[in-house]
Amino acid sequence: MAASFFFIFSNMYCNPLINGYAQELGASSAFAGIIVGMMSIVAMFLRPIAGNLTDHFSKYSLSFIGGALCFLGVMGYVITPNSGLLLFFRLINGLGYVLCTVCMTTWLSYLVPFNHVGEAMSFYGLMNALAMAFAPAVSINLYRIIGYRDAIVISALSALMVVITVQFVSNRAKPKPVPQSQSGKKKKLHIKIIQRDSLPVAALTALFAIPYFATQADIVAYTEQRHLPIAVGSYFLIYAVVLLAIRLFLRNQFDTVRFGPWLVTSTVATVFYLIMLTIMKTNFEMALAAAGMAFGYGLIYSVCQSTAMMLAPDDERGLASSTFFLGLDIGMTLGPVLGGIIDSTMPVKWFYPVMLVTVPLILLIYFFNRRKLNSAVSNH
Repeated sequence: MAASFFFIFSNMYCNPLINGYAQELGASSAFAGIIVGMMSIVAMFLRPIAGNLTDHFSKYSLSFIGGALCFLGVMGYVITPNSGLLLFFRLINGLGYVLCTVCMTTWLSYLVPFNHVGEAMSFYGLMNALAMAFAPAVSINLYRIIGYRDAIVISALSALMVVITVQFVSNRAKPKPVPQSQSGKKKKLHIKIIQRDSLPVAALTALFAIPYFATQADIVAYTEQRHLPIAVGSYFLIYAVVLLAIRLFLRNQFDTVRFGPWLVTSTVATVFYLIMLTIMKTNFEMALAAAGMAFGYGLIYSVCQSTAMMLAPDDERGLASSTFFLGLDIGMTLGPVLGGIIDSTMPVKWFYPVMLVTVPLILLIYFFNRRKLNSAVSNH
């Protein structure tokens, strides 16, 4: 849990700074955008490789390597003299990011009894959510005081803490030996791109993530365009506090309640927070929207993550984790892109109503896969 928090904190801390830092180093706006997006690009292409590696090697070793790559990448940000090298170090950071996200999730599923995977994933997701909420707030305020380079050192130290904290986990989650065939030869390892049973989960994750990441990228600009007198900087802090309360209160339910009730709750909450953001004029409505997002995206995130693990065979949990995160990567990419298209082609009042198009798609995917998704709880 600690390593997970430090890892997510390190990456989310840097995200708001990279664009401005790249331009300070001489990058054009277009090249700065490429530098910012490099981690998502790397993640989408390398997820399947990381998933296969996770199923065939020690989760500790891969998490250690991932944390070390994150540290090297971020320290590279600090010492780089130009934007070209910044892109190179962003690539290294992206390699570490892919390894850590897939390996740590899978590793956690080996550290608890399998009938408590849902509860474990809930707390794991909570650590991620808290880091996602607090890291940008710290970095944005700190760099204004001490500058980009000195502020990014905090991110490097956080990545170093990942390497340190994984040393205290005694179960290294080494894979079982590859079974031998009747002739006495080891069976060949088959490389797979996705874990088939986890595909519906990945699709649902992407759809729930689109309005979340669109909000993360554009809520400040959205409130400015509408001239709203609200404390928008508190939005994701409220989200994190509500999410903390939800996951502490419901922690034992993630292993016993079927997928359907969670999906219905999160879908209704998604509709609610998108409506609240549409009609928002005061801090009260903003707080309601943040709470709705916690019940929407924040809740379903952990449910989807644990469901992917429950549906996959024991020797494909790493691949299931990479498939889940592939859905998250797609949502993380499409959210800001869709937000940019809406902002440039429609009046600002339509920004969130258009996002409601994800709701019928969510219900459609669930309808065709409901039996499989609801059977996940009984599988463990």
